[in-house]
Amino acid sequence: MQHPVGSPLPPPHQPGHGPALGWSPAAHHPGGPPQGPAPLPPPAPGYPVAPRQAPSPHPGSGPAPHQPPPAPAPHRPAPAAPAPDTTGHVPLPPGGPVAVPSVPPATAAAPDPTTTTLAVLLIGPAGAGKTSVAKYWADHRRVPTAHISLDDVREWVRSGFADPQTGWNEHSEAQYRLARRTCGFSARNFLANGISCILDDAVFPDRPVVGLGGWKRHVGPGLLPVVLLPGLDIVLERNAERSGNRRLTDEEVARIHGRMAGWYGSGLPIIDNSQLDIPETAHLLDEVLSRSIASPPNW
Repeated sequence: MQHPVGSPLPPPHQPGHGPALGWSPAAHHPGGPPQGPAPLPPPAPGYPVAPRQAPSPHPGSGPAPHQPPPAPAPHRPAPAAPAPDTTGHVPLPPGGPVAVPSVPPATAAAPDPTTTTLAVLLIGPAGAGKTSVAKYWADHRRVPTAHISLDDVREWVRSGFADPQTGWNEHSEAQYRLARRTCGFSARNFLANGISCILDDAVFPDRPVVGLGGWKRHVGPGLLPVVLLPGLDIVLERNAERSGNRRLTDEEVARIHGRMAGWYGSGLPIIDNSQLDIPETAHLLDEVLSRSIASPPNW
């Protein structure tokens, strides 16, 4: 018996039996049993064609009733945009320089620097106590206050750090400028969010490239500079307690201290903290700042 090529073969006959019961070619077709009802033959030409009715879900119950098209979904407004996240949101600074503090009327009491948002620049030689006084002053204010040390920001550079102690050159000057811009941006950012800021730096009066002009450009005319200048013997004693690249030779300390003496006669307020401890110096700093707010220095 011959079978077409590609059609399934029937199961073998068993002796004394006909073909296996229940066998159908569709059951053994590689593609599986056909799905759904068999297609209707095409209608004869020239006769109208009635629409084909869907099979009834219940045999013998007649054709399924006509199903109307589904109604369009009701219009739903687009979801509202989520509310801005205000938890922990800190706006960036507007970019403008810090303005000069407003001068109170002549009849008003002296301004209280402990409750005023300020930008302060504490100047002094190595060993003057700038960082210690700045930290104490920031810690004990009644309003939020940040402390930014230029030396700390310069030392963010690890590999390739240009240490001025090995000689002031174009690399150390470039890193100093970069650190000062970074400090200035940070100060404006803190002040834009209601946080006072005190910066400390060894600004030389006889070196404009690293002088007050850069600080005014990066922070603004509202920055209040104060010079911390104890005696040379005090500076040498404090420098001897330092370690690492923060410790200078006595000759370098004496040279820096001598250059800092140029601030006398500059018009900037100067605090001689030779006989003052850190809390006393911070208290005197508040008094100086109160006068600076009432009559900002011309610098």
